[in-house]
Amino acid sequence: MKKEFMKDCPDYLRDYLTYMQLVKARTERTIEAYYIDLRTFLRYLKIDHNDIDPNKVDWEDITISDVPFEYIRSFRLIDAYDYLKWLADERDNSVKTRARKTSAIKQFFSYLHLKKEMIDADPLTQLELPKPPKTLPKYLTLEDAQKLLASIESDHYERDYCMITLFLNCGMRLSELCGLDLNDFSFENGTLRLFGKGQKERIVYMNDACVASLKAYLPYRMAIDTKEKALFLSNRNTRISRRRTQEIVEESLKKAGLSNLGITTHKLRHTAATLMYQYGNVDTLVLKDILGHESLATTEIYTHLSSENLKAAAQANPLAGQRSAKKKKDED
Repeated sequence: MKKEFMKDCPDYLRDYLTYMQLVKARTERTIEAYYIDLRTFLRYLKIDHNDIDPNKVDWEDITISDVPFEYIRSFRLIDAYDYLKWLADERDNSVKTRARKTSAIKQFFSYLHLKKEMIDADPLTQLELPKPPKTLPKYLTLEDAQKLLASIESDHYERDYCMITLFLNCGMRLSELCGLDLNDFSFENGTLRLFGKGQKERIVYMNDACVASLKAYLPYRMAIDTKEKALFLSNRNTRISRRRTQEIVEESLKKAGLSNLGITTHKLRHTAATLMYQYGNVDTLVLKDILGHESLATTEIYTHLSSENLKAAAQANPLAGQRSAKKKKDED
Protein backbone atom coordinates (compact mmCIF):
# COMPACT_ATOMS: atom_id res chain seq x y z
CA MET A 1 0.00 0.00 0.00
CA LYS A 2 1.35 3.38 -0.96
CA LYS A 3 -0.83 5.59 1.22
CA GLU A 4 1.08 7.84 3.62
CA PHE A 5 -1.33 7.17 6.47
CA MET A 6 -0.04 3.60 6.73
CA LYS A 7 3.10 4.97 8.39
CA ASP A 8 1.09 5.92 11.47
CA CYS A 9 -0.46 2.46 11.88
CA PRO A 10 0.59 -0.08 14.48
CA ASP A 11 1.43 -3.44 12.89
CA TYR A 12 -1.88 -5.06 13.77
CA LEU A 13 -3.87 -2.27 12.08
CA ARG A 14 -1.59 -2.21 9.03
CA ASP A 15 -2.08 -5.97 8.63
CA TYR A 16 -5.85 -5.54 8.82
CA LEU A 17 -5.96 -2.79 6.21
CA THR A 18 -3.72 -4.84 3.92
CA TYR A 19 -6.06 -7.81 4.37
CA MET A 20 -9.09 -5.68 3.48
CA GLN A 21 -7.34 -4.45 0.35
CA LEU A 22 -5.79 -7.68 -0.94
CA VAL A 23 -8.19 -10.35 0.28
CA LYS A 24 -11.51 -8.49 0.51
CA ALA A 25 -10.70 -6.35 -2.57
CA ARG A 26 -11.78 -3.09 -0.99
CA THR A 27 -10.92 0.10 -2.86
CA GLU A 28 -8.28 2.54 -1.65
CA ARG A 29 -11.02 5.00 -0.80
CA THR A 30 -12.75 2.40 1.38
CA ILE A 31 -9.46 1.41 3.02
CA GLU A 32 -8.82 5.02 3.95
CA ALA A 33 -12.33 5.27 5.43
CA TYR A 34 -11.62 2.17 7.58
CA TYR A 35 -8.35 3.75 8.68
CA ILE A 36 -9.99 7.02 9.71
CA ASP A 37 -12.68 5.28 11.77
CA LEU A 38 -10.20 2.92 13.46
CA ARG A 39 -7.77 5.79 14.07
CA THR A 40 -10.53 7.48 16.07
CA PHE A 41 -10.96 4.27 18.07
CA LEU A 42 -7.24 3.94 18.83
CA ARG A 43 -7.00 7.61 19.76
CA TYR A 44 -9.86 7.03 22.18
CA LEU A 45 -7.98 4.10 23.74
CA LYS A 46 -4.97 6.32 24.39
CA ILE A 47 -7.22 8.89 26.07
CA ASP A 48 -9.12 6.23 28.03
CA HIS A 49 -5.85 4.74 29.31
CA ASN A 50 -4.60 8.21 30.32
CA ASP A 51 -1.68 8.03 27.91
CA ILE A 52 -2.46 11.59 26.86
CA ASP A 53 -4.44 14.55 28.12
CA PRO A 54 -6.94 15.54 25.40
CA ASN A 55 -7.03 19.06 26.85
CA LYS A 56 -3.32 19.53 26.18
CA VAL A 57 -2.95 17.78 22.82
CA ASP A 58 -4.72 18.70 19.59
CA TRP A 59 -6.92 15.90 18.28
CA GLU A 60 -5.11 15.72 14.94
CA ASP A 61 -1.74 15.45 16.69
CA ILE A 62 -2.62 12.21 18.49
CA THR A 63 -0.59 9.43 16.88
CA ILE A 64 -1.70 5.81 16.97
CA SER A 65 1.44 3.89 15.99
CA ASP A 66 2.30 3.36 19.67
CA VAL A 67 -1.07 2.04 20.87
CA PRO A 68 -0.25 -1.29 22.60
CA PHE A 69 -2.14 -4.35 21.39
CA GLU A 70 -2.88 -5.10 25.05
CA TYR A 71 -5.44 -2.25 24.93
CA ILE A 72 -7.24 -4.21 22.20
CA ARG A 73 -6.90 -7.54 23.98
CA SER A 74 -8.44 -6.18 27.19
CA PHE A 75 -11.33 -4.39 25.43
CA ARG A 76 -14.79 -5.64 26.47
CA LEU A 77 -18.40 -5.14 25.41
CA ILE A 78 -19.08 -2.64 28.18
CA ASP A 79 -16.04 -0.66 27.00
CA ALA A 80 -17.59 -0.48 23.54
CA TYR A 81 -20.70 1.18 24.93
CA ASP A 82 -18.50 3.66 26.79
CA TYR A 83 -16.80 4.37 23.46
CA LEU A 84 -20.13 5.00 21.73
CA LYS A 85 -21.17 7.37 24.50
CA TRP A 86 -17.86 9.20 24.15
CA LEU A 87 -18.42 9.54 20.38
CA ALA A 88 -21.78 11.14 21.06
CA ASP A 89 -20.76 13.35 23.98
CA GLU A 90 -17.19 14.36 23.16
CA ARG A 91 -17.07 14.07 19.35
CA ASP A 92 -20.69 15.09 18.74
CA ASN A 93 -21.09 12.25 16.23
CA SER A 94 -24.50 11.68 14.68
CA VAL A 95 -26.32 8.36 15.01
CA LYS A 96 -25.36 7.51 11.43
CA THR A 97 -21.68 8.23 12.08
CA ARG A 98 -21.70 6.22 15.31
CA ALA A 99 -23.29 3.30 13.47
CA ARG A 100 -20.54 3.40 10.85
CA LYS A 101 -17.79 3.51 13.48
CA THR A 102 -19.45 0.69 15.40
CA SER A 103 -19.44 -1.42 12.26
CA ALA A 104 -15.75 -0.62 11.75
CA ILE A 105 -14.63 -1.88 15.15
CA LYS A 106 -16.92 -4.94 14.94
CA GLN A 107 -15.29 -5.98 11.66
CA PHE A 108 -11.84 -5.27 13.10
CA PHE A 109 -12.36 -7.42 16.20
CA SER A 110 -13.90 -10.20 14.13
CA TYR A 111 -10.78 -10.23 11.95
CA LEU A 112 -8.47 -10.31 14.98
CA HIS A 113 -10.36 -13.29 16.42
CA LEU A 114 -11.32 -15.38 13.38
CA LYS A 115 -8.58 -14.61 10.87
CA LYS A 116 -5.51 -13.82 12.97
CA GLU A 117 -6.42 -15.58 16.23
CA MET A 118 -4.78 -12.72 18.11
CA ILE A 119 -7.60 -12.61 20.67
CA ASP A 120 -9.22 -15.63 22.30
CA ALA A 121 -12.78 -14.38 21.80
CA ASP A 122 -14.59 -11.59 20.01
CA PRO A 123 -16.11 -9.34 22.69
CA LEU A 124 -18.22 -7.38 20.21
CA THR A 125 -20.40 -10.10 18.69
CA GLN A 126 -23.36 -8.83 20.72
CA LEU A 127 -22.66 -5.15 20.10
CA GLU A 128 -25.64 -3.60 18.35
CA LEU A 129 -25.29 -0.86 15.79
CA PRO A 130 -27.06 2.42 16.65
CA LYS A 131 -30.12 2.69 14.44
CA PRO A 132 -30.19 5.88 12.37
CA PRO A 133 -33.61 7.38 11.71
CA LYS A 134 -35.08 6.10 8.46
CA THR A 135 -35.04 8.71 5.73
CA LEU A 136 -36.15 8.44 2.15
CA PRO A 137 -33.51 9.23 -0.47
CA LYS A 138 -33.63 12.51 -2.36
CA TYR A 139 -34.18 12.25 -6.09
CA LEU A 140 -35.22 14.22 -9.15
CA THR A 141 -38.73 13.98 -10.50
CA LEU A 142 -39.15 12.93 -14.12
CA GLU A 143 -39.71 16.57 -15.10
CA ASP A 144 -36.60 17.70 -13.20
CA ALA A 145 -34.49 14.96 -14.79
CA GLN A 146 -35.65 16.04 -18.23
CA LYS A 147 -34.90 19.65 -17.35
CA LEU A 148 -31.39 18.70 -16.20
CA LEU A 149 -30.59 16.95 -19.48
CA ALA A 150 -31.98 19.86 -21.49
CA SER A 151 -29.87 22.38 -19.57
CA ILE A 152 -26.42 20.84 -20.06
CA GLU A 153 -23.98 23.35 -21.55
CA SER A 154 -20.21 22.93 -21.67
CA ASP A 155 -17.18 22.77 -23.93
CA HIS A 156 -17.45 18.99 -23.62
CA TYR A 157 -21.17 18.76 -24.16
CA GLU A 158 -21.25 15.25 -25.68
CA ARG A 159 -19.15 13.82 -22.84
CA ASP A 160 -21.12 15.56 -20.08
CA TYR A 161 -24.48 14.70 -21.62
CA CYS A 162 -23.46 11.06 -21.97
CA MET A 163 -22.27 10.80 -18.36
CA ILE A 164 -25.42 12.33 -16.89
CA THR A 165 -27.58 10.20 -19.20
CA LEU A 166 -25.87 7.05 -17.92
CA PHE A 167 -26.32 8.18 -14.30
CA LEU A 168 -30.04 8.83 -14.82
CA ASN A 169 -30.77 5.68 -16.82
CA CYS A 170 -28.45 2.99 -15.46
CA GLY A 171 -28.34 3.88 -11.77
CA MET A 172 -24.59 3.41 -11.56
CA ARG A 173 -22.35 4.59 -8.76
CA LEU A 174 -19.89 7.44 -9.21
CA SER A 175 -16.93 5.06 -9.01
CA GLU A 176 -18.54 2.77 -11.57
CA LEU A 177 -19.00 5.54 -14.12
CA CYS A 178 -15.48 6.92 -13.65
CA GLY A 179 -14.10 3.38 -13.91
CA LEU A 180 -15.67 2.65 -17.32
CA ASP A 181 -13.22 1.65 -20.04
CA LEU A 182 -13.64 1.60 -23.81
CA ASN A 183 -14.05 -2.18 -23.77
CA ASP A 184 -16.80 -2.11 -21.13
CA PHE A 185 -19.71 -1.50 -23.50
CA SER A 186 -21.24 -3.48 -26.34
CA PHE A 187 -23.54 -1.90 -28.89
CA GLU A 188 -24.26 -5.37 -30.26
CA ASN A 189 -25.62 -6.58 -26.94
CA GLY A 190 -26.68 -3.17 -25.66
CA THR A 191 -24.81 -3.70 -22.41
CA LEU A 192 -22.40 -2.02 -20.03
CA ARG A 193 -19.98 -3.86 -17.75
CA LEU A 194 -19.64 -2.25 -14.33
CA PHE A 195 -17.34 -2.97 -11.42
CA GLY A 196 -19.08 -2.22 -8.15
CA LYS A 197 -18.11 -2.46 -4.51
CA GLY A 198 -15.36 -4.98 -3.93
CA GLN A 199 -14.72 -4.98 -7.69
CA LYS A 200 -17.79 -7.15 -8.20
CA GLU A 201 -18.65 -7.27 -11.88
CA ARG A 202 -22.19 -6.90 -13.19
CA ILE A 203 -23.81 -6.30 -16.54
CA VAL A 204 -26.52 -3.68 -17.08
CA TYR A 205 -28.49 -3.02 -20.23
CA MET A 206 -28.52 0.33 -21.99
CA ASN A 207 -31.77 1.83 -23.21
CA ASP A 208 -32.06 3.84 -26.43
CA ALA A 209 -31.12 7.11 -24.70
CA CYS A 210 -27.87 5.62 -23.38
CA VAL A 211 -26.95 4.10 -26.74
CA ALA A 212 -27.67 7.37 -28.57
CA SER A 213 -25.66 9.50 -26.14
CA LEU A 214 -22.74 7.07 -26.23
CA LYS A 215 -22.71 6.98 -30.02
CA ALA A 216 -22.77 10.79 -30.12
CA TYR A 217 -19.84 11.00 -27.68
CA LEU A 218 -17.56 8.28 -29.08
CA PRO A 219 -16.35 10.18 -32.20
CA TYR A 220 -15.01 12.91 -29.89
CA ARG A 221 -13.44 10.35 -27.56
CA MET A 222 -11.81 8.35 -30.35
CA ALA A 223 -10.39 11.49 -31.96
CA ILE A 224 -8.17 12.04 -28.91
CA ASP A 225 -4.64 10.72 -29.38
CA THR A 226 -4.02 8.88 -26.13
CA LYS A 227 -3.22 5.40 -24.86
CA GLU A 228 -5.64 5.94 -21.97
CA LYS A 229 -8.27 3.19 -21.96
CA ALA A 230 -10.83 5.16 -19.91
CA LEU A 231 -14.15 5.92 -21.58
CA PHE A 232 -14.45 9.37 -20.04
CA LEU A 233 -11.43 11.67 -20.08
CA SER A 234 -10.52 14.90 -18.30
CA ASN A 235 -9.15 18.01 -20.00
CA ARG A 236 -5.69 16.50 -19.55
CA ASN A 237 -6.78 13.38 -21.46
CA THR A 238 -6.49 11.20 -18.38
CA ARG A 239 -9.28 9.22 -16.72
CA ILE A 240 -11.83 11.67 -15.39
CA SER A 241 -11.75 11.97 -11.61
CA ARG A 242 -14.66 11.52 -9.24
CA ARG A 243 -14.37 15.10 -8.10
CA ARG A 244 -14.43 16.48 -11.65
CA THR A 245 -17.48 14.35 -12.41
CA GLN A 246 -19.20 15.71 -9.30
CA GLU A 247 -18.38 19.25 -10.44
CA ILE A 248 -19.89 18.60 -13.88
CA VAL A 249 -23.11 17.39 -12.27
CA GLU A 250 -23.14 20.35 -9.86
CA GLU A 251 -22.62 22.83 -12.71
CA SER A 252 -25.37 21.22 -14.79
CA LEU A 253 -27.81 21.24 -11.86
CA LYS A 254 -27.10 24.93 -11.30
CA LYS A 255 -27.80 25.76 -14.96
CA ALA A 256 -31.06 23.83 -14.69
CA GLY A 257 -32.09 25.77 -11.60
CA LEU A 258 -31.98 22.61 -9.48
CA SER A 259 -28.96 23.33 -7.29
CA ASN A 260 -31.07 23.94 -4.18
CA LEU A 261 -32.43 20.38 -3.98
CA GLY A 262 -29.38 18.73 -2.42
CA ILE A 263 -28.86 16.49 -5.45
CA THR A 264 -25.50 14.75 -5.90
CA THR A 265 -24.18 12.09 -8.25
CA HIS A 266 -25.42 9.49 -5.78
CA LYS A 267 -28.85 11.10 -5.80
CA LEU A 268 -28.88 10.66 -9.59
CA ARG A 269 -28.51 6.93 -8.86
CA HIS A 270 -31.55 7.21 -6.58
CA THR A 271 -33.35 9.06 -9.36
CA ALA A 272 -32.70 6.27 -11.85
CA ALA A 273 -33.92 3.62 -9.42
CA THR A 274 -37.01 5.62 -8.48
CA LEU A 275 -38.01 6.32 -12.07
CA MET A 276 -37.53 2.66 -13.03
CA TYR A 277 -39.69 1.56 -10.12
CA GLN A 278 -42.41 4.19 -10.52
CA TYR A 279 -42.73 4.30 -14.29
CA GLY A 280 -41.33 0.99 -15.47
CA ASN A 281 -43.06 -1.37 -13.03
CA VAL A 282 -39.64 -2.91 -12.37
CA ASP A 283 -39.68 -5.73 -9.83
CA THR A 284 -37.50 -5.09 -6.77
CA LEU A 285 -35.48 -8.26 -7.43
CA VAL A 286 -34.64 -6.97 -10.90
CA LEU A 287 -33.88 -3.52 -9.50
CA LYS A 288 -31.58 -5.11 -6.93
CA ASP A 289 -29.50 -6.67 -9.71
CA ILE A 290 -29.43 -3.47 -11.75
CA LEU A 291 -28.16 -1.43 -8.80
CA GLY A 292 -25.75 -4.09 -7.58
CA HIS A 293 -27.20 -4.23 -4.07
CA GLU A 294 -26.06 -6.99 -1.74
CA SER A 295 -29.37 -7.11 0.10
CA LEU A 296 -32.94 -6.81 -1.12
CA ALA A 297 -33.66 -4.73 1.98
CA THR A 298 -31.50 -1.96 0.52
CA THR A 299 -33.53 -1.96 -2.68
CA GLU A 300 -36.89 -2.02 -0.91
CA ILE A 301 -36.48 1.61 0.14
CA TYR A 302 -37.79 2.47 -3.33
CA THR A 303 -41.05 0.67 -2.60
CA HIS A 304 -41.40 2.79 0.54
CA LEU A 305 -40.58 5.84 -1.54
CA SER A 306 -43.38 5.00 -3.93
CA SER A 307 -45.80 4.56 -1.04
CA GLU A 308 -44.88 7.99 0.28
CA ASN A 309 -45.53 9.48 -3.14
CA LEU A 310 -48.92 7.81 -3.31
CA LYS A 311 -49.78 9.16 0.12
CA ALA A 312 -48.65 12.66 -0.85
CA ALA A 313 -50.65 12.47 -4.08
CA ALA A 314 -53.78 11.54 -2.15
CA GLN A 315 -53.31 14.49 0.19
CA ALA A 316 -52.74 16.81 -2.78
CA ASN A 317 -56.17 16.04 -4.20
CA PRO A 318 -58.23 19.27 -4.14
CA LEU A 319 -61.05 17.34 -2.48
CA ALA A 320 -58.81 16.29 0.43
CA GLY A 321 -60.22 19.05 2.63
CA GLN A 322 -63.86 18.43 1.72
CA ARG A 323 -66.12 17.50 4.62
CA SER A 324 -69.64 16.16 4.72
CA ALA A 325 -72.16 19.02 4.64
CA LYS A 326 -74.57 16.92 6.72
CA LYS A 327 -71.97 16.28 9.39
CA LYS A 328 -71.04 19.93 9.51
CA LYS A 329 -74.72 20.86 9.91
CA ASP A 330 -75.09 18.36 12.74
CA GLU A 331 -72.05 19.82 14.49
CA ASP A 332 -73.48 23.34 14.17
